Amino acid sequence: MTDKPANPRDLPPDEDDAFDAAETPAEAEAKPCEEPVETPQTPESVKRGVDVIKKHWRHAPNGPGVYRMIAESGEVLYVGKARNVRKRVASYTRLAGHVNRIARMISATASMVFISVETETDALLLEANLIKQLKPRFNVLMRDDKSFPYILIAKDHEAPQILKHRGARVRNGDYFGPFASVWAVNRALNALERAFLLRSCAQSFYDNRTRPCLLYQIKRCSGPCTGEISMDDYAELVREARDFLSGKSRNVREQLAREMTEASERLEFERAARLRDRISALSAVQGAQGINPRSVEEADVFAIAKDAGRFCIEAFFFRAYQNWGNRSYFPRADATLSEAEVLDAFLAQFYQEHPSARCVLLSHPIEDSALLEEALTARLGRRVDVLAPQRGEKRELVDHALHNARQALGRKLAEDASQQRLLAALGQAFGLAAAPRRIEVYDNSHIGGAQAIGAMIVAGPAGFMKAHYRTFNIKSADIAPGDDFGMMRETLTRRFARLAKEGEKDQESDAFPAKPDLILIDGGRGQFEVARDVLRELGVEGVVVASIAKGADRNAGRESFFVEGKEPFRLPPHDPALYFVQRLRDEAHRFAIGTHRARRKKEFTKNPLDEIAGVGPARKRALLLAFGSAKAVSRAALSDLEKVPGVNKATARLVYEHFQRE
Repeated sequence: MTDKPANPRDLPPDEDDAFDAAETPAEAEAKPCEEPVETPQTPESVKRGVDVIKKHWRHAPNGPGVYRMIAESGEVLYVGKARNVRKRVASYTRLAGHVNRIARMISATASMVFISVETETDALLLEANLIKQLKPRFNVLMRDDKSFPYILIAKDHEAPQILKHRGARVRNGDYFGPFASVWAVNRALNALERAFLLRSCAQSFYDNRTRPCLLYQIKRCSGPCTGEISMDDYAELVREARDFLSGKSRNVREQLAREMTEASERLEFERAARLRDRISALSAVQGAQGINPRSVEEADVFAIAKDAGRFCIEAFFFRAYQNWGNRSYFPRADATLSEAEVLDAFLAQFYQEHPSARCVLLSHPIEDSALLEEALTARLGRRVDVLAPQRGEKRELVDHALHNARQALGRKLAEDASQQRLLAALGQAFGLAAAPRRIEVYDNSHIGGAQAIGAMIVAGPAGFMKAHYRTFNIKSADIAPGDDFGMMRETLTRRFARLAKEGEKDQESDAFPAKPDLILIDGGRGQFEVARDVLRELGVEGVVVASIAKGADRNAGRESFFVEGKEPFRLPPHDPALYFVQRLRDEAHRFAIGTHRARRKKEFTKNPLDEIAGVGPARKRALLLAFGSAKAVSRAALSDLEKVPGVNKATARLVYEHFQRE
């Protein structure tokens, strides 16, 4: 769902009436698009874009659908939906009256693509999906689409497990959430384990226990693995946990209170104490959640704040009368859009990936609330209400979210201002004409040349841009083990050769560029010369290269810097730019080391049988069962391999010849 640029209802009455006159597809086809009125101020690029749109308008469907505006390079500029695509596209054929953003979009349009759908709801869902895939620069873009963590109570075992879950719901069980952060779900899990004593161990751990584990000793598990509790009693604990997470918390607490009273009356003080501790743990789950609604069982709350042309959307999730956390989003949107337009566009993209609550509360009323209700109701299978409350507890929840949105946006603006000052200081230190918008930092990691990794981290006005981080597995056979210069050459060659192949897109001023302004290399003069030679060979211009040589005794603060056109220099010990460079270098080092260790660990656990094409899991299992290990398989004779059940002669020869070649 996107903003509605140049909506027909916003046009002058005569033009709007002209659109409404085409009541049937035949009449609409017969009626030409209104001849645009040219003004002396209309740029030539807008005129060209309008001519392109007029040509495609003649083939636009006269019904619900989605349209894409495409640049000459093939980049998708904008994805929009409409109840009547033909009318919506006609609104772009005016030569005047557009805001700057729409005028730029029209100027860049070289072609259009239309998709017809059955209903406007289908158009809403398709539009959100295309925006997520294509990330058009003129749409409102949701920057953070990570999945939320859930609490899962599994159903695939006689003693169900309670655990944290993120990702696709492929395991059979009950999912409770979403929780806004891993910290929130971990806190809830800790309290729930104390309250209901459900096991959290893995299946292999459960199956191999001969005595209760430490969690049983500290009263975080009831010990079903060794029969410390009967399966019937454990099933009752599972039922209570499901009831609590489903919103029946009051019933669960009242039942536990009755059992505690009865136990104390029967002088069973140890059992009464255990029940008291469980009640206390339940109180911790509810009491530590901050604001908890009294009358709203389940709701998603969204509030949007705008300041200095930036937007922040704060999302709160309430389930079972409990606050399950909040998350801040900073969507990329044009500063001329209103809060309601940005919120409208954000919600369709958000619910493309996440299930909705029964009630969606908004700080601003949106134009397509009825359409969003219809789409969410169809997806959830039960009625979903989308509203902007004006009074009562629902309004209090929205006001609380709005307060948090304003605070989060204020913090973000302060962080960005601080980051801009650091970028400006860095640009001045390395001789850039302006503050760099994109900085790339490169480092290598290996052990004696094994599992060699080249790593690139990226920083910009918004801090570390982790979505742009890249790793390069060093593949060249010509590089000697431990040749850092050769590794750096391969890394930079592959990076900038690909950039040249893809082409530098015509980026908007507020978009993050694909080409760096500054490259930092972790190394001395040798690495600096290699980087400079690579860029010169590939014809890369406009990029400043600098290298960071570790100081004497490798002490931080005594680094030397190499930049083209300057003598090696140092920055003052307390210069903020020096601290910033150290942070960038340390982040590159952390990323390179972490990737190298992950690859090395994978190599350690790799099975030689995995390298043999044609040997699948079943045959590999048969070989390991027959010989005990991959090493024994490698030493086996061909006749012995042929005797393994499930392994035919062709496969046996394939395995034998593979190890003979090795």
